[in-house]
Amino acid sequence: MGGFFEAVLSFPTVVFTPLLVVVIGYWLVVIVGGADPDGDGAADDGGGFLGFLGLGGVPASVVLSLLVVFAWFGSLAGAELLDMIPVALVLAGAVAAAWILTKVAVMAVKRFLPTGPEPSRADFIGLTCVIRTGRVTRTFGQAEVHSPDGSSAIVQVRQAGDDDLRAGTTALLYDVDPEGEFFWVIPSDIANV
Repeated sequence: MGGFFEAVLSFPTVVFTPLLVVVIGYWLVVIVGGADPDGDGAADDGGGFLGFLGLGGVPASVVLSLLVVFAWFGSLAGAELLDMIPVALVLAGAVAAAWILTKVAVMAVKRFLPTGPEPSRADFIGLTCVIRTGRVTRTFGQAEVHSPDGSSAIVQVRQAGDDDLRAGTTALLYDVDPEGEFFWVIPSDIANV
């Protein structure tokens, strides 16, 4: 074990060892819920410095963590396996290899990240729904709505009038109440007039 610590604390690996400790500490804080890995909730859009390096499109914390881990491992392996190469070349090679590996990892991760705007309740406005509860009043009701992508959802609905909206009736979602988290509906036959 003494050889490992000697290698970790020798040049060029010692350049990345403190950064690796910070990365490990950061992800431990994320695991216990003390930090958000997205920061503001959005991935780097490809602009800025990371975008310039070809590493945009995923959260900066992920990119920087991968860079540090790959550079640390590359410098450790290079220093131990390539004794004849000058240390400066090992350091430069570790940074270059870390950038390449991180770029490949970012491209793989971007495939699994959602694209486009987040869906919202407002996307359901104008769609028809089928009432699923016995009746709909000003304070109670549920309906099933199908989105354009084919998925369905059970939503809370309310009606302002005294129309007879019962189970199986088709209605139109015409407004959403974000505070009450429900939709206002009218019978679809009234909406078609």
